[in-house]
Formats: sequence, C-alpha cells, structure tokens
Amino acid sequence: MKLLSIVCKIFFIGLIILNTGCKKAKEAVQENIMEQFYEQNVLNKDFIISYANNGTEDITAQYDGYKFRLVKNSFYDGPLTATKDGITYTGSWSASQDYGKLTISMPLSPVSEFSFLNREWRFIEKALPTMKLSPWIRTDTDVTELHITRL
Repeated sequence: MKLLSIVCKIFFIGLIILNTGCKKAKEAVQENIMEQFYEQNVLNKDFIISYANNGTEDITAQYDGYKFRLVKNSFYDGPLTATKDGITYTGSWSASQDYGKLTISMPLSPVSEFSFLNREWRFIEKALPTMKLSPWIRTDTDVTELHITRL
C-alpha cells in the first residue's frame, strides 16, 4: 500500500511538471507567431494615418503626407520615424509582449501634432492593411481612435 502511495505521488508530480512544460511551450509558440506577424507585416514597413479622432473631432488632415515606420530594434521596441517632404522626425515605440499595447513617443518640437500620438495605445483591430487603436486607458464615452494603414 505504501509503495502504491509513493508511485501515485510520483505520477501526479510528473503530470504537474509535464503540464507546466506544455503551458510554457504553448506560450512560446504563441509569442513566436506574434513576433512573426509583426516581423512580416508591421516592423520596418511604411504606414500612414488614415483616421485620427481626438475624442471631439477628426484630425486626420494634420497627418497628411506623413509616412510612419516602426523600425525594429527588437521585436518589442525601436525607433519610430515620421517622414514628410524629405524631413524625418525620430521618436520611439515599444510594445507589450502580447502586442496588445503600443507606446508611442515622438518629439513635440517642431511638430506639435505629434502630441496626439504620444501615449499608450491598445490595438482594437489588427486586420491589415489597416490596424485600429484606441487609448490604453479609455472611458465608455471616449471616442478617441487612431487608424494606421500599411502602404
């Protein structure tokens, strides 16, 4: 009886270890798929702002002529460039490990319009060519939204 009890304990410990290992492997596969998606479709690609609403008005026209690019430093951060009329402005971007949050930081001088972009964003839709974002912290009445379209 004592031997059976020891065997059962070893069996259950083995199941726990196996289950933990499978969970980590599953998370690694999901992470790798997201990294591949961003590598192939987002990083080092040109985007335009196809819609920007600051909660009270459509401000899309402020970004006419700009091309934005999330340059890869790693899968989760790097420089962010905005180019218009041959002039390039450089800021930075970072993403959460699950790519649910995108943080943008752009210089406010000489382009004050970048202040709208400077925040933590939540992806609400990742359908290409257009991805839709809203502020990370959002109220039920907040209609602030940003749509970026890959060229």
